[in-house]
Amino acid sequence: MTAKRDYYEVLGVTRTSTRIEIDKAYRRLAIKFHPDSNRDDQEATTKFKEATEAYEVLSDAEKRQRYDRYGHAGVDASVGQYADVNDIFDAFGGMFEGTIFGDLFGQSAGGRRGKRVRRGADLRCDLTLTLEEAVRGTKKQLRLRRHSVCGKCGGSGAAVGSQPEPCRRCGGRGQVVQNAGFVRVQTTCPSCGGAGTTIGTPCDGCEGSGLEEQTVTLEVEIPAGVDDGMRVRLPGEGDPSPDGGPPGDCYCFVGIEPHSLFQREGSHLLLSLPISYAQAVLGAELDVPTLDGSRKLQIEPGTHSGDVLRLRGLGVPDPRGGRRGDLLVHVQIEVPKKVSPRQRELLQELAELEHESVLPQKRSFLEKIKGFFEGSSEPTDAPRQST
Repeated sequence: MTAKRDYYEVLGVTRTSTRIEIDKAYRRLAIKFHPDSNRDDQEATTKFKEATEAYEVLSDAEKRQRYDRYGHAGVDASVGQYADVNDIFDAFGGMFEGTIFGDLFGQSAGGRRGKRVRRGADLRCDLTLTLEEAVRGTKKQLRLRRHSVCGKCGGSGAAVGSQPEPCRRCGGRGQVVQNAGFVRVQTTCPSCGGAGTTIGTPCDGCEGSGLEEQTVTLEVEIPAGVDDGMRVRLPGEGDPSPDGGPPGDCYCFVGIEPHSLFQREGSHLLLSLPISYAQAVLGAELDVPTLDGSRKLQIEPGTHSGDVLRLRGLGVPDPRGGRRGDLLVHVQIEVPKKVSPRQRELLQELAELEHESVLPQKRSFLEKIKGFFEGSSEPTDAPRQST
């Protein structure tokens, strides 16, 4: 077993700290590690339990005095062991009544803490969009299966003419306490699952669950600029709570279909544009496709293959309200595999002209080749081997 940490260390206070300082320290930790703020984080839940146990001792003058004198051995028999976070809420509700922690632990304005209710389950659906829909935003109709309150029993789970009965094992509390030597363990009642009631005659419509499955149609608004893998939250459109709490949410996960022309890179769109050798050398004005229609693009004389030309504001808008990205046009010089006789004649003439008037880049390359071979030749005064 892992040794318990010092309670003062857990709360981050000293042995001379006042009750007010201990209250503040625990409030900070309880808010930081509260389960509602750290869903599915087991480490945060463990720290929440640890801080609650430390506060239970140090906020009680008598327990604190025993702890200061004997350490954990002096208080272990009087400190609860909590298998579930709900055990903390149920066991310590009275301890926080009328204190600064009332709202944190869900107490009512009157000071009495009601039974903790569970939130309904979240649902997931997947939606595939075209690139145009993702860039411009759209509205979509979704059909999904989710639960609703049973129409026969009204959600009670009991057959018509009968009612749920208080659980005999826990007396309706939803919790049971077991003592094992000096250890007191409070856990969720295994008979009723924490509901506090049992159903003698289940409803034949929902088999006692209180819920029935149905198909619903929802409209989801997709913001402009949504990216592949993003999710859109539909508040309150998940499953209903099993015990009167708030419903869950529905999360719509977005996927984007590949586009035949454009690729997305963050807020920018990429387009590969093939041009001819003549257009690259002489320059040209071309019509290029964009998601907003055709646009003119100026190809400057001397453009190289791989150059990137930018059309500002024709990319993807930021779904959070930022500026729109650009369309980045990657120029690719196309080399034809087949040419006509006239084209071959002109290209041969061009090659002869280039040979007579060597281009600067070509002259530089040829000079490097010449220097390489001259530098690797044998010295002129080296002795020759007779044959």
